[in-house]
Amino acid sequence: MKAVVLSADDQFRIDEVAEPVPGPGEVAIRVAYAGVQYGDVLVREGHFPIPRPFVPGFEAAGEIIGVGEGVDGARIGQSVTALIAGGGYAEIVVAPAVLAIESAGVALRDAAGFGWITPTAYDLINTIGGVRAGDSVLIHAAAGGVGSLAGQFAAAAGAERVVGVVGNGDQVDYARRFGYDRVLVREEFPAALGEETFDVILDPIGGETRVASLARLAEHGRIVVYGNISTFEPVTVSANDLLMRGQSLMTYNSNLASQTRPQRLADSAARAMALVAEGTVRIDVTAEYALSDVETAIINLAGGMTTGKSIVRVG
Repeated sequence: MKAVVLSADDQFRIDEVAEPVPGPGEVAIRVAYAGVQYGDVLVREGHFPIPRPFVPGFEAAGEIIGVGEGVDGARIGQSVTALIAGGGYAEIVVAPAVLAIESAGVALRDAAGFGWITPTAYDLINTIGGVRAGDSVLIHAAAGGVGSLAGQFAAAAGAERVVGVVGNGDQVDYARRFGYDRVLVREEFPAALGEETFDVILDPIGGETRVASLARLAEHGRIVVYGNISTFEPVTVSANDLLMRGQSLMTYNSNLASQTRPQRLADSAARAMALVAEGTVRIDVTAEYALSDVETAIINLAGGMTTGKSIVRVG
């Protein structure tokens, strides 16, 4: 079968590789589309110690064509989107059955856009951030894949005010389509907010942005950290200062959840998929690449040149 292979010399090439066979608790999926996500960037830049050659691609949508031991054979023929540890940029991929989320009622192209970002956004707002009716919410990277969904999930959860921050002025109008009451450019944050504070803040940026965000937490507010786009330098926070204001700093790691609490992640993904299927939340696929253009797709994501979700056409 054809697959994109990242070789030892850090080059992406289309090559012929052996077709994978599902083991116990796994399914084989004929891939129609694969989603592009930040894990691809981290692999390309060497942040994950993954042996080469390696077939990247951490999310794939298609049809189940085979099952391993312990998996109900009735799943063959199901349309699914799969959260995987690699192998998505290939004609066939093997995935844990529990993380092959049924996507009935959702087009495969949109199911590929669902990927890790949709359950991540769902959990950031509902499970970790605990957004309630009347809350005010601030979301960084509001024009990105997670951000465009988190704004919608916040609105669906009853947030009274949702403010987004984007990287540049070209992204402002785009982000406004996804439930945001106000959108700021990063250079305007935090000065343009005056004295405004927020009950929930989502921060994948890190560094100075994280420090400034902590200063914008309301009493009993929750800041949820789920990435370090700008820098991996740590930010030191005083637990005593948080305690005095009843505030919480929490983190979210969907990759870890897939390994340690896969059923919990799958449950969140299923709830998020239901909201997509009923039209409450919209996945915005903004770019589609051919399999031969995987490296370009990853470079564009790494350079902040994308909004919404990018996918790769495989089947």
